[in-house]
Amino acid sequence: MSPRTAPADVAPRRRVPRAERERQIVDAAVAVFGEHGYAGASMEDVADRVGVTKPVLYTHFGSKEGLLLATVARARAELLGVLAAAAETAGTPRDMLRDGALAFFAYLDPAAPAWQLLCTEAGIADDALEEIRTQQTDFIAGLLAAQVPDAPQARLTGWAQVIVGAAERLAVWRGQDETVTVEQATDYLMDVVWTGLAGLGEQA
Repeated sequence: MSPRTAPADVAPRRRVPRAERERQIVDAAVAVFGEHGYAGASMEDVADRVGVTKPVLYTHFGSKEGLLLATVARARAELLGVLAAAAETAGTPRDMLRDGALAFFAYLDPAAPAWQLLCTEAGIADDALEEIRTQQTDFIAGLLAAQVPDAPQARLTGWAQVIVGAAERLAVWRGQDETVTVEQATDYLMDVVWTGLAGLGEQA
């Protein structure tokens, strides 16, 4: 009696590479956290979205908090990417600041999952969020250094801290008042920040 064989029309199940599976899980976590918030989301919600079991999530990320940190890390890279792209295409220092602010506020739109990750989970991912602030400060200080090469590093960092802090508070305000548009938030930032930065060449 010959051994039983699988039907010829049943394809073998493809093994998903680890990197691809982790990308799928983070995609699902971003969506689930964005819809329900971190506290309201469950690992089962994420697993169902991916089509895997909960143990698979724990194997890859260790815990629900570990998964949150992975989503924040991705947001950190994406945010730097949109700012860099905006700065690269800007023709003047003013355009660089304005285009960067537009990109920042568009990325942190209250309707987008990134808003939930970066603006409402501060109590859970404090260190990761502070790393994002540091990344943004360093990036902006680098842009300012190219425009004002003789300025002391401390002054460049201070200017960048002001910009990052103001942009973050405006983003939080947009989350509280949906009538404030990306363009309005950018205009308000420029009203205050560019007034001082416009004279950097003379101050340095």
